[in-house]
Amino acid sequence: MLVSGRRRLLTALLQAQKWPFQPSRDMRLVQFQAPHLVGPHLGLETGNGGGVINLNAFDPTLPKTMTQFLEQGEATLSVARRALAAQLPVLPRSEVTFLAPVTRPDKVVCVGMNYADHCKEQNVPVPKEPIIFSKFASSIVGPYDEVVLPPESQEVDWEAELAVVIGKKGKHIKATDAMAHVAGFTVAHDVSARDWLTTRNGKQWLLGKTFDTFCPLGPALVTKDSVADPHNLKICCRVNGEVVQSSNTNQMVFKTEDLIAWVSQFVTFYPGDVILTGTPPGVGVFRKPPVFLKKGDEVQCEIEELGVIINKVV
Repeated sequence: MLVSGRRRLLTALLQAQKWPFQPSRDMRLVQFQAPHLVGPHLGLETGNGGGVINLNAFDPTLPKTMTQFLEQGEATLSVARRALAAQLPVLPRSEVTFLAPVTRPDKVVCVGMNYADHCKEQNVPVPKEPIIFSKFASSIVGPYDEVVLPPESQEVDWEAELAVVIGKKGKHIKATDAMAHVAGFTVAHDVSARDWLTTRNGKQWLLGKTFDTFCPLGPALVTKDSVADPHNLKICCRVNGEVVQSSNTNQMVFKTEDLIAWVSQFVTFYPGDVILTGTPPGVGVFRKPPVFLKKGDEVQCEIEELGVIINKVV
């Protein structure tokens, strides 16, 4: 990204921080690139909206991808904790390019109709069991990357979501044990092509959810011990500065533990796997008249304690 582009994003990021987020020593893991570094690196974001500590410079034996970092479990997390406690050089935010905190996971699991207020918006009953679908990992882009409108769709919509990142392999996981398999949480934008969800592809959701660039993630993987209560966080989405979604994760029908227990009946979870936990009300398709994203729009998805992702629509 050009320096001027990074500056514009930094300005937008600072303007977006409407809630009183506190800079902290919480563990905020990131994947990033910088002009003076070769390839992606792992880092620590120094508080929400802060600069970046280069973890690979602190310990060159650390892996350079989040998935490999998570696979090594406590061994790598303890190194990150030491780095957090040390007084290390911080790369200014304007000098780094943030990547998605997880790239190329084994799977991206998504949950439909998982906010009680979103069900009410559609005038449909709250599901008795989780409604599960998927996005391909190729849809993942970084927290400030562009969302590309595909020529195949005329009805591209926004959905701000809380994303769970798996840290430990497991199958048939009990709900009471589920949080032991969670590395942390991040912000997701589940971009959706409504025409492909409702009238095309036999009304199967996959294609409408998985166009390239349809899964911005970030800015950081905030470890679970750094989040007071993932099921009591303000969540909002703004399009061109206008608030279009505003709710709280306490509206989730099935919480993180229940989702992991349910899905792990069918599949094995691996470190780096991502679960998008559903969206609150306020999506474009249910507005009167419906509103869809257009070229030039800017979408900000923000979750309390986790941060904000800002994506230009092109």
